[in-house]
Amino acid sequence: MSARKLFYLGPQGTFTHQAAVNASQELAHLEPEGFELVALDDVPQILEAVQQGEGWGVVAWENNVEGFVVPNLDALIDAKDLAGFARVGVDVTFDAYVRSGSDPKNATVATAHSHGLAQCKRFIAEHRLQPVPAPSNAAACRDIKANEIAFGPRVCGELYNVTRIDTAVQDYQGAQTDFLVLAPRGEAEKLLEQPRSQAGMEYESVLTLIPLVTGPGVLANLLDVFRDAGLNMTSFISRPIKGRTGTYSFIATFDAAPWEQRFHDALVEIAEHGDWAKTLAVYPRRERPNPPVTSWMLPQGGVRLDEQHLPNDWQDSETAKKELMW
Repeated sequence: MSARKLFYLGPQGTFTHQAAVNASQELAHLEPEGFELVALDDVPQILEAVQQGEGWGVVAWENNVEGFVVPNLDALIDAKDLAGFARVGVDVTFDAYVRSGSDPKNATVATAHSHGLAQCKRFIAEHRLQPVPAPSNAAACRDIKANEIAFGPRVCGELYNVTRIDTAVQDYQGAQTDFLVLAPRGEAEKLLEQPRSQAGMEYESVLTLIPLVTGPGVLANLLDVFRDAGLNMTSFISRPIKGRTGTYSFIATFDAAPWEQRFHDALVEIAEHGDWAKTLAVYPRRERPNPPVTSWMLPQGGVRLDEQHLPNDWQDSETAKKELMW
């Protein structure tokens, strides 16, 4: 037997490379022969290699600053034979680099993956740089030009001919990106058999739904199925169905696994109603803060009523009129 190939978005030094390293360690119990980490040029190549049975893949899934990585989400929805069976996190910290021998004062361009640029807006604005997306953060550092400042993880400073000019330049501290580990669907199901046998193991599942009729209450009725089943939904987003104006798929994450009876029964009800459903991923449940949002995390403005902010005439207050626009 040979080592299991684990495909990731290259080149070396991407956050996905780090995620692949983390995955190889966390999933070592599944592969006695270990892993061979293989860099590919883009995510479609990763998905194709996995569907061809050449190994497993690691793709960025969700960032706690920018949200879901939409192209990867769409690709997984459309994939013929892929499912996620594990989720690994990577702390996201960006250092700023220039090409070795270049003067940072001459830089006019900031380059990184589009998500990296979005997370370093303050630095870009302060240095009056023009943001230019790169295929990956590591590619930005590897291919850096004399007039560019590239953002990338610390490992890029050791891998490429660059000079670090600043550290932790991201706008938000505590940023993290979660990655899915993908396998063909039948293989993913078998890989989940071992954790299923462990007492007390809890799961999260990502499900895609497409109602095949429209009208008042259609989506509410669909969600009522999960409410009545006692399922806790932790995220819910929509994506347009390509080329069909006004039509959407809905992606929800639940604290349960499809083989649990209450979840199974909910899926049966949805399927028999004629709606389309597909499980994208199932993985061991992560710990989350409770409550998930505290006062200091709330956006500016808005209306919040509690014992300390509950005037009798709050509906007539200027704040309510301004924020709720009634």
